[in-house]
Amino acid sequence: MKTLSKITGALMMGLLSMSARAAGDYAAGQQKAKEVCSACHGIDGNSQTAMYPKLAGQWESYIIQALKEYKSGERKNPIMGPMAAPLSEQDIENAAAYFSRQKPAVFVLER
Repeated sequence: MKTLSKITGALMMGLLSMSARAAGDYAAGQQKAKEVCSACHGIDGNSQTAMYPKLAGQWESYIIQALKEYKSGERKNPIMGPMAAPLSEQDIENAAAYFSRQKPAVFVLER
């Protein structure tokens, strides 16, 4: 029983360290958003232009996947391909951490 407890503890520590290592840095993502993303997507991910998607509140895993696909060329877009190309793995995780935690803006249409 003692051995099983030690194994379970070791596995849990391993899983926790893997998830902590893979997590993006919110503050670094905010800085990257200011430098690279804000012109099109807005500083908080709430684009004011319909042609640029809103990133605020998107799933972190979706943002990571999309940026990796733009970077690799699997997802084609003449604007996003070159924007994603210089991003490191950590830049991508940081930006995703930042944008996923932003509140999506709600726009009310007047009648």
